[in-house]
Amino acid sequence: MMDVNVLALSICAREAYQSMKERNVDDGHIINMNSLCGHQVFSLADAHFYSATKYAVTALTEGLRQELRAENTHIRATCISPGVVETEFMSRFYNDSPEKAAGIYAAVKPMKAIDVASAVTYVLSAPPHVQIGDIHFEGV
Repeated sequence: MMDVNVLALSICAREAYQSMKERNVDDGHIINMNSLCGHQVFSLADAHFYSATKYAVTALTEGLRQELRAENTHIRATCISPGVVETEFMSRFYNDSPEKAAGIYAAVKPMKAIDVASAVTYVLSAPPHVQIGDIHFEGV
C-alpha cells in the first residue's frame, strides 16, 4: 500500500511536473486519486494502515499545491477523494474473507467508476483562476 499509494503517487507527480516544466506548460493539472479515508479514519477492520497512506496523499497534494504556488506556476494540484467505489478493491483487500468484501458493498450504495471520472472532468473543466483543492464525495 505504501509503494502504490504514497511512493508511486509522489514519483508520478514529480515526473508530471518535470515534463510540464520541460515543455513550458504553465497551465497543467496534477490530479491525485485519494479516498475519504484520507480525511477520516473509518471503523473498517484492518483499514487503519490504508487510511494512513491516504492521509499521506492529502498532505502530499497540499504540499505540492503550495510548492507550485511558490514557484509562481499556474499548474494546479487536486485530490479526488471518493468513498466506496464498486471495484475489485474490497475483494483484494479482504481476499481471505469474500463475505467481508460483499458486506461492505451491501452496507452502502457504492459509486461507479463513471462517478469518479465525472469528478475528474469537473476539476479539469474549472476556469484557470479556480483551484479545486479536494473533492470529497460518496454514494447515497
